[in-house]
Amino acid sequence: MDIASFRVLRTPSGQALLRETAEADVSEDGLLATASRLRERHEPPLVAAALTQVRLRERARAKFGADADRMYFTQAGLEQSTRASVAAYRAGRFADRLPGARVLELGCGIGADLIARARAGLAGEGVELDPLTAEVARANVAAFGLEGLASVRVGDATEEDPSGFDAVFADPGRRTARGRVFDPRSYEPPLDVVLAMAGQVPAACVKVAPGIPHEAVPDDAEAEWVSVGGDVKEAALWLGGLAGDVGRRATLLASDTYLSDLSGSEPQVRTLTPRGLGDPDVRAWGRYLYEPDGAVIRAHLVGEVAELVGGGLADPHIAYVTSDELRPTPFASAYEVEDVLPFSVKRLRAELRRREIGVLTVKKRGSAVDVDRLRRDLGFGGRRAGRRAKELTLVVTRVGRDPVALLTHPVAGA
Repeated sequence: MDIASFRVLRTPSGQALLRETAEADVSEDGLLATASRLRERHEPPLVAAALTQVRLRERARAKFGADADRMYFTQAGLEQSTRASVAAYRAGRFADRLPGARVLELGCGIGADLIARARAGLAGEGVELDPLTAEVARANVAAFGLEGLASVRVGDATEEDPSGFDAVFADPGRRTARGRVFDPRSYEPPLDVVLAMAGQVPAACVKVAPGIPHEAVPDDAEAEWVSVGGDVKEAALWLGGLAGDVGRRATLLASDTYLSDLSGSEPQVRTLTPRGLGDPDVRAWGRYLYEPDGAVIRAHLVGEVAELVGGGLADPHIAYVTSDELRPTPFASAYEVEDVLPFSVKRLRAELRRREIGVLTVKKRGSAVDVDRLRRDLGFGGRRAGRRAKELTLVVTRVGRDPVALLTHPVAGA
């Protein structure tokens, strides 16, 4: 999609084409026929742009809910954008700690964070290196009627002067043509360059990959890992006036269900911070297994979960907590342990048959086992369960060097 076609797409005739395309069959089976029919009346580049937007909007609903239907995207911009629930949560922190602040965003992408802060009442200016992506971001700002609070321009983030702004938000690129980038020194711009720029303003926030090494986090920063509905989505470094005094935290957003009305609803937020605890106790398997949320694990707060549930670790290097007590917590999923067996495919297959298990979920941690292959070896490759099939969660892990298998089932409501 080129800028010229995208601009035409925003004209009245282009909007009419978008609506027509949205009502057509754009699935893999119907895409070719739809494209051929539309090209009879419209230029091929414009049809391609319309088809791209409609298909990307369908994918974007997972991140942006109903708002996706009025937004614009590029493929890379959608993949790298912050999901709306996380952006809204983060914008709330900006608004609470820096009310009325003017924020410079370095690498604004399609504008998800810029829009979230504007919706929270914060003025901002976004800088984006790619001209098409900047054009898309401007269109999104306009789609929400936020031109009075937010603006976007093309520019190189490394050449920006942040002086005159109250805060900086930066989202350095973490993808290349070869895939994801994990080394902060290989971000675009590199993390140390971004941090140097952030140090020129009273407050800053830098979005980073969830796998960022703890040693790469500056001493004066607060690192936060965020999960949505149990899946870790991203991490951020808070600096200056936006940083707390806890060093690191795990934040859990319950879900994206509130996205249909961001202005009248708040995400359910749970936060876990360090309590100055030592390493968790190591103990034998108890009646319950707790699987900490991924954000908790990334933030190195498994010990805090162990304290909450009155438990310890079966292996000091594996983030499975076990306890004899059931203490529901939002920071971990609970499973009741029915049996603990030495890992053996033959023995497990026989045990599952004896128990008449029809639906099997396999989880693993600290094990090199291939889950899909294990399911097939246990006789669950593609099997359709009956209406009353018994369900079981098989947890494959190890204690020391010994592989073990736990037969469990989830505890409802825990």
